[in-house]
Amino acid sequence: MRAAVLDIGGTSIKSGVWDGQQLTEVKERDTQAKAGASHVVSQALEILKSYLPFDCVGISTAGQVNSEEGYIRYANDNIPGYTGTRLKDIMAAEFGVPAAVENDVNAAALGEAVWGAGRNHEDFLCLTYGTGVGGAIIIGKRIYSGSMFSAGEFGGIVVHPESFIEGQPFSGCYEKYASTTALVAEALKYDRNLTSGRKIFARFEEDQVHAIIDRWIDEIVHGLVTVIHIFNPSCVILGGGVMEQPYILEQVREKTAGRIMDSFRNVELKTAALGNQAGLMGAAWLAAEQMKKT
Repeated sequence: MRAAVLDIGGTSIKSGVWDGQQLTEVKERDTQAKAGASHVVSQALEILKSYLPFDCVGISTAGQVNSEEGYIRYANDNIPGYTGTRLKDIMAAEFGVPAAVENDVNAAALGEAVWGAGRNHEDFLCLTYGTGVGGAIIIGKRIYSGSMFSAGEFGGIVVHPESFIEGQPFSGCYEKYASTTALVAEALKYDRNLTSGRKIFARFEEDQVHAIIDRWIDEIVHGLVTVIHIFNPSCVILGGGVMEQPYILEQVREKTAGRIMDSFRNVELKTAALGNQAGLMGAAWLAAEQMKKT
């Protein structure tokens, strides 16, 4: 089997080929998202053509995805005009092979389920911390997608109801406080040079910066306490580049254990194992499954 796989994000499009054993021919290019959906799709097709021939296509993508029909149910303005894009149909028409399309966090969670940090767990939760907070629910090594393919929107947990603003969805919600974007926003109030998570942790030893990080970790824990008590999972996988900082996992584990009931403390908190290839590997698994069906 030769599966061509894409991971379409707002910043970059990652790609590669899965041969059933490993991911090869990995490439990355700028999404040029502001040029709009048509341009992004043209780029995707150009990339895939460079991998011909192949037996199937797997796509991990930003946005809410109807994974049965393979189209974008909703996407924000990071990729203008992306809502409604029928990626599965476009791939089938262009290449005549089976295609699978899934939300990027769901695809990454499937990659972790099969080959990564979740491989020894039938059921687990996955939360990713970056521009926003993404989530996925794995049950029996499969995505639980809810009634409209959007389950796992953990960024919408209300953690600060006092900050709710009428007409502004997600105001007062987890994403606004626990994302890397939120960490950077707080750090910028202290020093306008702290424009990224990397720059913030480079100055970790400064008392003020350390305090900002600790307050942000508290926000992460607020949401984890909620989902652990709702789902009673055996494992929660934490993804996103910032989670590679050992201090974060250490503190999240310690603080979470102190705030959940004793009967829930079997839960393992792990960082994702596959890094930025998780979405590609999840897309590869989905493409192979789609090929079996057809």
